Amino acid sequence: MTVEATTERVLRLLMLLQRRPSWTAAELAAELGVTDRSVRRDVARLRALGYPVHATAGLGGGYHLGAGARLPPLLFDDDEAIATAVSLRLAAGGTVAGAGEAALRALAKLDQVMPPRLRAEVRAVHDATETLVGPGVEIDPELLVTLARACRDAVRVRFRYAGRDGGEPERTVEPARMVATGRRWYLMAWDVDRDGWRTFRLDRMRDAVATTWRFRAREHPDPVAYVRRSVAEAPYRHLARVRLHAPPGRVRELVPPQVGRVEDDRDGWCVLVVGGDDLDWLAVRVAGLGFEAEVLEPPELREAAARLVRRLASMVATG
Repeated sequence: MTVEATTERVLRLLMLLQRRPSWTAAELAAELGVTDRSVRRDVARLRALGYPVHATAGLGGGYHLGAGARLPPLLFDDDEAIATAVSLRLAAGGTVAGAGEAALRALAKLDQVMPPRLRAEVRAVHDATETLVGPGVEIDPELLVTLARACRDAVRVRFRYAGRDGGEPERTVEPARMVATGRRWYLMAWDVDRDGWRTFRLDRMRDAVATTWRFRAREHPDPVAYVRRSVAEAPYRHLARVRLHAPPGRVRELVPPQVGRVEDDRDGWCVLVVGGDDLDWLAVRVAGLGFEAEVLEPPELREAAARLVRRLASMVATG
């Protein structure tokens, strides 16, 4: 067997070990089309190159790739290579400071080692795609790491938080989870001073420090649902509930989760819960969805809708 064939087989062995947690020698031999003895020799070659291939003896034993001091080169099949390249291109426009440049560097490295056929397919996807992403707020990656470690280690975090009134009071929290919406990052945490769950925008945090105070993790609500509800409802002066004669899925397509919450109802109706600081604006927003609507609350929204009707009628009369 030629050196090239042996090298290709060893690379295939490495890819197999990356694909699954554990393989028996017989399984690897069947995948590679060689004998168990050849598998053992190829495993020895990988170890000589510095790859931490561990063997477990006995019934149910086999080979698995351990975590080593060095990161081995990742071997991708076609689908994995295309998915990775496309994800890196999308990450280049992300909300983590410096991550865009890092994604582009990683993409350049991946592009260099891709076979020409795959490189052409990835570029075809890129050239035929436009990304519609709203402006996001960049987050310091050190802040992400600080909060992630605090969530993992169950330690309190102290930071100054920029409020709408311009003040920056110090807050102490017990962090649970971070939630990214695509445009912003949020932390769901237990507010020690206010004795309750709160949502904090990461871009409003200043001087975040993980303390040495450990806490016992609490049972918490679903982070995604909690942040969605907080973002859509809590910051506004008015909270409206409107029944819409439309399938919930259709309304969810029109109303992003950070804007409003859609609840299932009966007989082809759903309930939209949406917040706003201006009732006239809310009336326009609901009317713009184009569905038959019934205002449940607040009553003032009905008055705003009536004003909107009068303005529209005036526009038609003037025309």
